[in-house]
Amino acid sequence: MSQTDASRRRTPPVDPRLLRHARASRGFFVAIGAIAVAQTAVIVAFAWLLTHAIVGAIEGSGDLPTTLVWLGAIVVARALLVWLREAVAARAAAKVQSQLRDALIDAVDALGPAWISGRSTAALAVTAGRGLDALEAYFGRYLPQLAQTAIATPLLLIVMWSQDWISGLTVLLTLPLIPVFMVLIGWVTRAVQQRQWRTLHELAARFADTVQGLSTLKVFGRQHRAVASIRTVTDRYRRETMKVLRVSFLSGFALEFLASISVAIVAVSIGFRLIDGSLVLAVGLFVLLLAPEAYLPLRQVGVQFHAAAEGVAATDDVFQVLDAAASPKEVTTPTTHDPRAAERPPRRGALVLRGLQVRRGSRVLAPVDLVAVPGTVTLLEGPSGVGKSSVFAALRGAADFEGSATVGDVDVRELAPHSWLAWAGQQPGLVTGTIAANVSLGDPAPDDDRVRRALALACADDLDPARELGAQGAGLSGGQAQRVAVARAIARRLGGRAGVLALDEPSSALDAATEARLWRSLRALADDGATVLLISHRTSAREIADAVVRLHPSEVGV
Repeated sequence: MSQTDASRRRTPPVDPRLLRHARASRGFFVAIGAIAVAQTAVIVAFAWLLTHAIVGAIEGSGDLPTTLVWLGAIVVARALLVWLREAVAARAAAKVQSQLRDALIDAVDALGPAWISGRSTAALAVTAGRGLDALEAYFGRYLPQLAQTAIATPLLLIVMWSQDWISGLTVLLTLPLIPVFMVLIGWVTRAVQQRQWRTLHELAARFADTVQGLSTLKVFGRQHRAVASIRTVTDRYRRETMKVLRVSFLSGFALEFLASISVAIVAVSIGFRLIDGSLVLAVGLFVLLLAPEAYLPLRQVGVQFHAAAEGVAATDDVFQVLDAAASPKEVTTPTTHDPRAAERPPRRGALVLRGLQVRRGSRVLAPVDLVAVPGTVTLLEGPSGVGKSSVFAALRGAADFEGSATVGDVDVRELAPHSWLAWAGQQPGLVTGTIAANVSLGDPAPDDDRVRRALALACADDLDPARELGAQGAGLSGGQAQRVAVARAIARRLGGRAGVLALDEPSSALDAATEARLWRSLRALADDGATVLLISHRTSAREIADAVVRLHPSEVGV
């Protein structure tokens, strides 16, 4: 068993981190506690009135109609309390989900792109989506039942003991059997649930990777093997889900059996004492009506734990990210920039790199030195794998680095990347929506003329800006998607929101004529005052470059 699994199994029923990261949960526990006290009082009142009615009917005494009216009022009150508990739980669950999602997004932003690059984004999406949605069962059923158990069971036991100490003692001795079995069953359930949750993460990651590389798989005739791999993981997830259901049903049966046996022991004891006259009917019936209610909360906690297990597993993953963000050792890229940077004019001035060495796991790439001033095109050259794209990753906060990188004499690590950098990588990174929406992505005030001009400069003026795209730009060829991504970066520059334009292999999928047009566009942007950084293997890029920086394939291991 891993250390992570061990720590998860030692997690208390209510994780203290929940109170810290989700403020809405604090008021929720207070409200649920008050409702639990009221429900316990209603249960005792119902048992007492029902006993009074039955004994009065047998003995021919008492006001039966009045008692029945009070019983009806108690039933209505109990139903209203159940409704109120569900309403409070649903409201709290929605608020906690929202607060945890916001905290998760802030934590991921604080950890930076370099941290994200080492994680499965599909798994994070599952946690933030379906996982946090499962908190509805956790807050709506499990936590209210846990509060009901903590309050109702001791109070009911005290009431029973005050009326008949023998029955109270019987319940006190048999009651621990249910928690003992719950703990044993909970260990099994938690292990099975965690395996199911990990399999779901693997399925999401496998599916996302397959969809992203589907075109390549088809070219090499490997799409059927990818389908088989997804089918295998899906079958494993189905088996894990069925295991969770089997354990849930078996545990429910075990808890019901134990509770039934315990109530039967109390009933037999009361019956014998009623026969020998040592116990009056009113007391015996009152205690017997309360006995099932004393065991019911514990039984329901075990049942609701299974319904909430997925939400608990998801919160574990969320808290791991939040704890990582709170630990300085885990933050790979400092994020001390002002969050209002997007509202200010973009940072201008020369981009200066001095001894910039990018870290890639255990590798430290060779140092890079360059000075790129506004109005120039700087070309980065070197063989594949030398670290050209890593330099861009460092500038946009997606990779940790040593040395210095400044723009306008300010360290880039103190600036929000979007406040000074417009970037287009080798992966277009398009989203579902129109071409215009992709080009103006992140623009607080989209402008149709700017979109069309950016498309024209990116040699994509043949594309209709209103054209709808699918996921990851589905509906465009590789070259078209690449040009739309370049247009998005150019649009940021045209909108005055970035002084540096960084393009990574922007012409790799273009023909010679289109490439020549793109080079002319970049030269024109530079002449207009932009600082252009360019990575390209094409020798034609040298024709527009003011400076060429050649990177060498040396690295240092750490």
